[in-house]
Amino acid sequence: MKKILIVDDHEVLREGVKRVFDKQPGPITFGEASTVQEALRLVREQDWDIVVLDISLGDRSGLEVLKELKQIRPQLPVLILTMHSGEQFARRALKAGASGFITKDSPRAELVKAVNKVMSGGRYISTAVAENFIFNIASDTGRTKHEALSDREFEVLRLIASGKTLSEIANTLSLSDSTISTYRGRILEKMGMKTNAELIHYAIQSKLVE
Repeated sequence: MKKILIVDDHEVLREGVKRVFDKQPGPITFGEASTVQEALRLVREQDWDIVVLDISLGDRSGLEVLKELKQIRPQLPVLILTMHSGEQFARRALKAGASGFITKDSPRAELVKAVNKVMSGGRYISTAVAENFIFNIASDTGRTKHEALSDREFEVLRLIASGKTLSEIANTLSLSDSTISTYRGRILEKMGMKTNAELIHYAIQSKLVE
């Protein structure tokens, strides 16, 4: 029996993923988590064949959650299922330990293929993301500004771009205001910018926020 844990804060999307497997052969048991706490608890308490994880979970980054899941069960395959098609998200997710990366607008058959391949020990990148990789290599576009950021800096950038204040970001990440201010300074320096407005504009143009 296959055991699939779906981690997404939208019930409709969790139900949609389950329906994709309605006609697949063999019994399948699904687990669902809408919060980070639920996901971590279920991974600690039960064995799963795969975790299908959204990259955005309310105020938490799926990349950070991914790292926590891999600390609990290093060998557990994780497939990222997200609205973000940018190769930077895929690159960071794979580096953080994901076995696959697929976008939510992928065909149903591709999601099934991705889950089966990852469960069997393989790796999978969706067609749309793979095309972005190839395009950027072929066009020799070079590194984007946000590629110089650490995962934490990247997360802070996205939270700033989503309109949160430094205090709200500090509360979300359980860090001090001064620490977030330091991260902001590093981000501005690395990206050659001076204001939050520039960061927000860049993040929107680069499709780093929904």
